[in-house]
Amino acid sequence: MGLLENLEESKKFIEGRTKLKPEVALILGSGLSSIADAVSDAVRIPFGEIPHFTKSTVEGHKGELVIGKLSGRNVMIMAGRIHFYEGHTMKDITYPQRLMKHLGVEKLIITAAVGAVNKKFHPGDIMLIRDHINFMGENPLMGTEGALQGTRFPDMSTVYKSELIEKAQKCAKALKIKIQKGVYFAGTGPSYETPAEVNMARILGADVVGMSTVPEAIVANHCGIKVLGISYISNMAAGILKQPLNHQEVIAIGKKIEKRLSSYIKEIVKVI
Repeated sequence: MGLLENLEESKKFIEGRTKLKPEVALILGSGLSSIADAVSDAVRIPFGEIPHFTKSTVEGHKGELVIGKLSGRNVMIMAGRIHFYEGHTMKDITYPQRLMKHLGVEKLIITAAVGAVNKKFHPGDIMLIRDHINFMGENPLMGTEGALQGTRFPDMSTVYKSELIEKAQKCAKALKIKIQKGVYFAGTGPSYETPAEVNMARILGADVVGMSTVPEAIVANHCGIKVLGISYISNMAAGILKQPLNHQEVIAIGKKIEKRLSSYIKEIVKVI
């Protein structure tokens, strides 16, 4: 079966579980899965039950699709995500974004834990992504199926939509939440970056480093879905502080700011 046939099969499976038509989608990063608990009239579907969907194997990621209502909007939430470093193909990890488009989603909020390259940032800060650097060595649009939901050579000038960023900034101001803006540098992981790699990212203009977000944003942009990227600083990147990096710290910071970030996301969903 081809991509469009697979998407149709996945769509029919989901429509067999809920009649709700999602208009806004969210991808929740490490430690933030409980945001999905705020969804009312929720239908929860483990990734592994959805035809052609790939399971998530990372701690801090529930690995389920939640469809329901949040802040008065019909939403589709990925409680957890699928990562390139788990050994999956780019095609597999971006299949959910193609399915979002097939289900009628118009806007996507991508969240992720990141390490700060910008020394003015601090753990617990929230950053709106204004642009990205794809250093993963691969593009999810490669292959014969790359153009099926959009043009073969999509423009990447405005992946993260300025109108959504402006609305997110207004929400932050209303909630008295300090917001950073910056550039996301995507590496493959799963090892954290070396101090030399972090210095390189800084020289190239990055403010944070991470292991996700960018493939999802590329495909969503290609499909015509408007993207808002929200990163939360879980740690300072390698070489800035003396202590070693670990995933437990990432999850812990996510839990620490979860209430604040959850309130912020709910407000954004209401207005975008």
